[in-house]
Order: sequence, then C-alpha cells, then structure tokens
Amino acid sequence: ASGRGVAVLASGMVLAVLLGSAALDLDVFVVAAIFALLPLPVYLALALWVDRYEPEPRVMLATAFLWGASIAVLAAGFLNSAADSVFGAAFGSIVTGPIFEESLKAVVLFRFFLKRPDEFDGVIDGLIYAAMVGLGFACVENIDYYGRSLAKEGAGGLAGTFTLRGIVSPFSHPLFTSMTGLGLGIARQSSRRWVRKLAPPAGLVAAIVLHGLWNAGTTMGCVFFAIYFLVMLPLLVTVFIVAFVALRGEGRVIRTHLAAEAAQGLVPHEDFERLCCVRGRLDASYRAWSTGGKDEWRRRRAIHRAASELAFLRHRVARGTHLPDPELEAAYLHVLAVSQAAAPPADIGTPAP
Repeated sequence: ASGRGVAVLASGMVLAVLLGSAALDLDVFVVAAIFALLPLPVYLALALWVDRYEPEPRVMLATAFLWGASIAVLAAGFLNSAADSVFGAAFGSIVTGPIFEESLKAVVLFRFFLKRPDEFDGVIDGLIYAAMVGLGFACVENIDYYGRSLAKEGAGGLAGTFTLRGIVSPFSHPLFTSMTGLGLGIARQSSRRWVRKLAPPAGLVAAIVLHGLWNAGTTMGCVFFAIYFLVMLPLLVTVFIVAFVALRGEGRVIRTHLAAEAAQGLVPHEDFERLCCVRGRLDASYRAWSTGGKDEWRRRRAIHRAASELAFLRHRVARGTHLPDPELEAAYLHVLAVSQAAAPPADIGTPAP
C-alpha cells in the first residue's frame, strides 16, 4: 500500500472500465457510469462510518477499493470467460465465478493481514477493508451491467437493473467479501491457535458459498426473493451486530490501555469518557467544530487518533502480536499531550453516556 501502488491500481481501474465497456456507445457508457458512480459516495460513507476508533490509513483503504476495481475485476473477467467456455455459463455463474471472484478479492485482504498487522488487528478492520474491495468490484461491474441493460432494453431495462443492483442489493459484493474479512479479523483477535489457522480459510469458503447461493437465486425466479429475505438480509443485520459488538470491544481496549493517562491527568476524565464510546467521540467532534471551526475539529481528531493508536499499540503488545515500541509509544504520547494542551476548555462538556 503506497502512493505509487495506488496510482498503478487507479490506472488498472480505468483499463477495467474501458475493457468492460468497449462494446458500448459513448452516450450509453456515460449514462451507465453516472448511475454506477452517483450512489458510490453514499455507500463508501456508510462503510467508513463504522471505522470510528482507529481509522485505517487512507492509502490502504484506497488500495483495497482499487484492487477490487482493477486487478480483481479484470482477472475475474478473463477467468470467468474461460470457465464459461469450458463448463457453460450456468455452472460458471454458480460455481467457478464465485470461486474466482472471492479468491481474487481476498488477495489484498490476506496481504494486509500478513504484512500490516498494525493496521489489521481485528474484526472491524477486516469488515472495513472487505467493504472497500467489494464496493470497488461492484462499481466497475455495475457500469458493464447498466450499459448492457440500457443498450439492449432501453431506459426501462436500465431502471430495472439499477433498482436490483443499486438499490435492492448494493451490499451484495461487500457482504460476500465481509465473510473473508470477518474470518481474518477473528483470527487476528483469537488466542486459540486452531481458530487462527481455520478462521481465514473458513471465511473465504463462506464468501464463496454465499456468492454462489446469490447467483443461483438470480436464475430461479421467486426463489431469489426467498434467498434475499431469509438469508441475505438476516446475514447483513448479523454483520452489523457483529460490528457493533466489536466496536464496544474496541472501546473497552481504549478504556483499559489509557487508564494510566487518565489517572495521571494527561487525558482529562471528561475526555477519557468520550474517547471510550462512539457517541462521546461524535459529540466531542461536533463541539469542536461548533466552537472552533475546522482547526479545532482537526485538533480534536488528532487527539482521538493518537489516543486510539496508543491504546491499540499497547493492546497488540499485551496480546503478544507486536513487539514493544517505546519510540512509537512516546510519539503518540507527545501528540496526545500537545493536542490536548492546545484544546480549548469550551470543547469539553458533560460526558455522553
């Protein structure tokens, strides 16, 4: 995950879009791209909102999104075409397609998991990165689907496809890949060796099975609605519940590992209570913006980030997954002390429950 890598993947996304829409007229392509891109910021914002305590590096988020929108979708397209020619489109859609697509999307998740344990240390991280990969993949795929529907069936076809893919099921690809992210997140947090070994492949298999079930449902008429309401929606709700529970756990990590700073007064009691819950952080950010504008909001954000990074660094050391790093810990303490000293009193109020 680097600036150069992001640029390469962005070029790959452009190539994927151009190859996928080579057969479309320019006006059809423009309309399809608008329909695919217009709701994307809303979906991205919803996914990133969950990342409240320890926001992931932007370059890694961009890498995950662009991997899904470039390498994953390009390679999947070639592999799916080859498999369809050998096994037939129906078999490819239900079996080989999900295997190729989920495995390719999982590559960047496994790389982050292995190479960046400091930025992939739990369930929330796994779900966020998975959502980014899935949204990137779906975005490029949707341009192709919308364009073909518009070219073949006109505005009515586009409206139907957009309703299905953009409104009814925009979460499908992120949901499939979240199983992989969830498996990796559980492996990172577990102290049991067998869980650390089995959770990642189990998550990938679950993603493939879920994807295959979804594709099978789209070919079975009314059965699709049974799968949608009895499997997909309950599973989506379950993922949100898991994220909520994981956020509560992250709040407890911060409370445990910043207790010394709170006792010493480096972090005022009112601020400490806010740092340990999502609602409190949102309230503190709002107060900072309303009393001091953008500069105070940025200062408050720096406090939140430094506090979270310090707490999670200590948590990783306590779990034995990270070696002690006194210099990095001192750097976080310095940022926390400087930002806290500069924060105006008006920014602090009655702590939120």
